Amino acid sequence: MAFITNPVSSKSNCYILTEKELIVCSNGSLPSFEDTLMLRKLSPDSDFFDEKETGICAMEFEISENAVLPQGFEKKLLREYFAENDEFTGSMAARARAILTWRHETKFCGKCGGKLADSYKFSARECYACKKNHFPRIEPCIIVVVKKDGKVLLVNHTYRNQDIYACIAGFMEAGESAENAVQREVFEETGIKIKNIKYRGSQGWPFPDQLMLGFTAEYESGELKLQKEEIADAKWFDPDNCPASPKPGSIAYKLIHGLY
Repeated sequence: MAFITNPVSSKSNCYILTEKELIVCSNGSLPSFEDTLMLRKLSPDSDFFDEKETGICAMEFEISENAVLPQGFEKKLLREYFAENDEFTGSMAARARAILTWRHETKFCGKCGGKLADSYKFSARECYACKKNHFPRIEPCIIVVVKKDGKVLLVNHTYRNQDIYACIAGFMEAGESAENAVQREVFEETGIKIKNIKYRGSQGWPFPDQLMLGFTAEYESGELKLQKEEIADAKWFDPDNCPASPKPGSIAYKLIHGLY
């Protein structure tokens, strides 16, 4: 696959994105290729790429918060778009968001410091000084629901600005397996030990570049002892009577409600 930074295909799935939102037509559909070209005139310096192999055309829509969109267009939270669409459709939007973020953050070579440009061969950026290719970054994470006597353990993270109770999750560390990461994160954040760790599924999560590896596990021993810098609260909940928690369209929702 390769990036094309000048629009060439009218058959692409067009994603016009702000940091956490997607621009859609008033009827909920994606903008057409012609719509994308028209909206690009409102944000001419925004990054843009076309990826023929995946059929993705994406643009970072840089416009002031108070600016009014042209008639017939509106903003939709990406999380809402994921919830309203099937997994494949959501993954296309996730790829568009993740790659735009990566392109914004990847402008110089980590090996020699040279300036990067789009590769002619791959969906990558190439350093013309040392010829190293830099591919879109993916950061593997684990996410787990721990079960005990028919209840699930959910936590309220300190970094959230909402009273949402979610799954325990965290980045994998170099050299460890996903199962080791599950055990470590659960123990670090809650002080309990777990058993019967089972892989359930995965999801690309473009905030900014995670690959979420989903697991379930069973409580083994210990009392809740929270890692205060990470976890504000943790409780056991009936899956059918949870507080505010992740919505449909997320792997967390599937894990909590036993949809795997």
